[in-house]
Amino acid sequence: MRYRDLGRTGWKVSEISFGAWAIGGTWGAVDDRESLAALHRAIDLGVNFIDTADVYGDGHSERLVGKVMRERSETIHVATKAGRRLSPHTADGYNKRNLTHFIERSLRNLRTERLDLLQLHCPPTEVYYRPEVFEALDDIAKAGKIHHYGVSVATVEEGLKAIEYPHVQSVQIIFNMFRQRPAELFFAEAKRRKVGILTRVPLASGLLTGKMTKQTKFSADDHRKFNRHGEAFDRGETFSGVDYETGLKAVEELKRLTPIDATLAQFALRWILMFDAVTCAIPGAKRPDQAEQNVLASSLPHLSRATMLKVAAIYNKYIRGQVHHRW
Repeated sequence: MRYRDLGRTGWKVSEISFGAWAIGGTWGAVDDRESLAALHRAIDLGVNFIDTADVYGDGHSERLVGKVMRERSETIHVATKAGRRLSPHTADGYNKRNLTHFIERSLRNLRTERLDLLQLHCPPTEVYYRPEVFEALDDIAKAGKIHHYGVSVATVEEGLKAIEYPHVQSVQIIFNMFRQRPAELFFAEAKRRKVGILTRVPLASGLLTGKMTKQTKFSADDHRKFNRHGEAFDRGETFSGVDYETGLKAVEELKRLTPIDATLAQFALRWILMFDAVTCAIPGAKRPDQAEQNVLASSLPHLSRATMLKVAAIYNKYIRGQVHHRW
């Protein structure tokens, strides 16, 4: 496992980390015993950064992560998120009172006294234009409830605005072979300001595993069935906003570029890590074998310039027109 600096925190985190959305819910069937085993296996293999949120399974994901943390002696950095519990989900809800309430709940779920990294969970765009929100986070940090804070954003524009605030340590953003726009401008600005970049949805909700087909069925409680057009939350969070059948066509071409000693998923993760502004990719895992396969991407050789250009060509051919201008 290789490690990279996370913003200005002084932490070095595993470049392949653990995304804990799937173990919380809305990804189909999940077994807690396997989820816990997956977390332990990831840590065994060098993962030291876990990303979760208070709404993943209504806190279930946080509680599983907290249980594992109490069973391990290693230093593991846990990032969680707050804000999506608001109903209605409005900018006015992002105030000190509500944020403190959400943080207290996460502290109980994780059974810890201070959160390592608290992230605003894809708030309305207006929040980034309210300095008082970030002042509230500064106050909460001074009170000892959080070590550091960052944001999880839906768009490049939100990320650029967020890093204007001096104490934002990280930006979580969708970045993968099907969502390449962040690399154009945002990465350079974040790197210049020494802000960490956490890349979520790195496998485009599983499309970039190469295991899906037109016949693949998703259960009713899987967002890949009920949110394909943004019915429940932002469409960009499901398959990275790409039309499913179009994504399958692009995947068939990407398979031809996959190194002989790697899976398509590992190739997709290695592609992300080719960008030095990236702190880590945070793929999910519901089973130990999935965690193992994710981690192996860290040890793959660097990709050639020719391969990177071919990936860009496939993106331009199939994907750019659908997603590039949206997020």
